[in-house]
Amino acid sequence: MERILVVNVNWLGDTLFVMPFIRALRKSCPRAYISVLTHPRCREILKASPHIDEIIVYDEKGRNRHLLSKFAVISQLKSKKFDTAFILRKSLSRSMLLFLSKIPERIGYDNKRAGFLLTKKIPLPKEVLHKAEYFLGLARAVGIDPQKAAYEFRVSDAGREKAAEILKEAGLKEKESFIAINAGGNWDLKRWPAENFAELGGRIYDKLNLKVVLTGAVKDIELCKKISGLMRRKPILLCGKTDLNTLGAVFEKAKWVISNDSGPMHIAAGIGASLVALFGPTSPEITGPYGNGVCVVFRKDTGCTIPCYRLSCNDNKCMKAITVEEVLRAIS
Repeated sequence: MERILVVNVNWLGDTLFVMPFIRALRKSCPRAYISVLTHPRCREILKASPHIDEIIVYDEKGRNRHLLSKFAVISQLKSKKFDTAFILRKSLSRSMLLFLSKIPERIGYDNKRAGFLLTKKIPLPKEVLHKAEYFLGLARAVGIDPQKAAYEFRVSDAGREKAAEILKEAGLKEKESFIAINAGGNWDLKRWPAENFAELGGRIYDKLNLKVVLTGAVKDIELCKKISGLMRRKPILLCGKTDLNTLGAVFEKAKWVISNDSGPMHIAAGIGASLVALFGPTSPEITGPYGNGVCVVFRKDTGCTIPCYRLSCNDNKCMKAITVEEVLRAIS
């Protein structure tokens, strides 16, 4: 394998699970040219990897939704003369993209939708695996023996400088300890109640005498304002003020990071932060933190089938079952 294309998954956390696979490829093929085809939202995660030579952004439902744009991407892939492609998600459209790009070796897990477009179909694992191990299964299927499965997120010096500047402007001293709370999540059922985060933040101030920093994306600003509004002593609001690299640098400085199952939670795990991870409808065994830091995972058995994707659920008892007291005890 001399010119390799990796077709990435679509979400931030899943992209971190792909990193051990890419690292294994690089170690096995140190002189190979490795490109990753990815959704634009995952580009910033991939940029942190020293094992990738090129990132090709492909937005199937955005700028690349039109047929002419898809043919332009096919032409681009042809010009790269890839000899091998690994497809990491079950996708007929992306498998067809590789087929039309005439990449001779197309490797992925066998599936009914797109398996016929692969030249090497890997049987699906019979046991339930963590997603990082699931992706590494493709490496093992071609004779690569990964030495390390934990994922990493590398923070740049520029990210650290920006984080230091933002925290200083927010009123934190250079070496002052704080707790970072990430209250967001890509769907509501994965979120611990805002009232719980607010109570926890107040208890952190009162019992541990530590400041609380609320992190999140632009879409989490209203949620963070709601949590802040419920707190007597106001937290520092960083929602919408950090890119992913700067967020990782903030987590590096935090005494603890407390987060729902989300992309930022995996960034915290990837940089080796001390982490409390809150799980409800998703499974820690499949998508839990897989980094090298100290990690406490909470998930309560409420009788539901996990993982659960019943987005119509109006109970959310799996998240509500985690108490403020036990999270506070974990970080104390």
